Amino acid sequence: MTTWMLYGANGYTGGLIAELAVRRGLRPVLAGRSAAKIAPLAERLGLEHRAFDLDRAAEALHDVDVVAHCAGPFSATSRPMVDACLASGTHYTDITGEIDVFEAVAARDGEAKAAGVVLLPGAGFDVVPTDCVAAMLAAALPGATHLDLAFTAGGGTSPGTTKTSVEGSATGGRARVDGELRNVRLGHRRRSAAFRSGARDVGSIPWGDVSTAYRSTGIPNITTFTVMPGLTGHLQALFAPLLRTSLVQGFGKAVAHRIAGPDEALRGRTRSEVWGEVSDAEGRTASMALTAPNGYDLTADAVVRIVQRLLTGDVPAGSHTPSSAFGADFVRTLDGVTVDEPVRT
Repeated sequence: MTTWMLYGANGYTGGLIAELAVRRGLRPVLAGRSAAKIAPLAERLGLEHRAFDLDRAAEALHDVDVVAHCAGPFSATSRPMVDACLASGTHYTDITGEIDVFEAVAARDGEAKAAGVVLLPGAGFDVVPTDCVAAMLAAALPGATHLDLAFTAGGGTSPGTTKTSVEGSATGGRARVDGELRNVRLGHRRRSAAFRSGARDVGSIPWGDVSTAYRSTGIPNITTFTVMPGLTGHLQALFAPLLRTSLVQGFGKAVAHRIAGPDEALRGRTRSEVWGEVSDAEGRTASMALTAPNGYDLTADAVVRIVQRLLTGDVPAGSHTPSSAFGADFVRTLDGVTVDEPVRT
């Protein structure tokens, strides 16, 4: 009998994944650091639960085929969980959006192949829809040299997402330039993105695709964007050094713990959108857009489907992106996603 575990099930996103899994007839083992926090959810959903620190994870995973890791910040928790998965022969997926985590997991491709294990970070809104758009665009314009990806997401954030954003603000901007990750000024580029709901002004931010989309497509120049109103974008860039101070970091993380995350009603009436464009050395372009449910609902849907696919054992061992594991059309299988076909010019 195949078994999968949801670690960090007591968090905001973990709870959404657990509830959706049960609605679809699945029975994950719920896990986390604290039995007191995990047990009530497990009892309500009628599921087995386990409590353990990550330094004991390999022992706790001995009978688990797949773990969906949802306990951030992944900058601190991903490595020990990956270590445990490689030791126990357990496939690994998570919901990180952290660039350095993607890079670190990708660097363990050889270890994963030797262990017969799949490592697939970024199984949620970070980065399933953007990664699949990137792969579709690369197929539409072979030989593309530049990729711009933009997103917008309504409905607010969870405590974990907010805390990760606070940490990320300390590093400034990141972009892929000539195949290498470069530190750039936050908001160093602005442009218009033709979302399905209409064109929006967007500014560059560090997003996971500067790592993942490079591995999915091989495109050497990648910039990621989101909607940043003009004044907000300029102020964020101006005060970027202040965001790195321990005082601001500590205040931001304290505020993050007080955020509840969007409720079901708010998620139900908000959407997320992605737009992307590739170009080549001859000036040809291809662009496309998609709309999707609220990012947290998309994440829960994507994680459950990815776990089910990993349980079948048909994904080759090694480090993967969503599109390298399941193909660019994987995003089309998610509930409520509408994808436009690429338009070449």
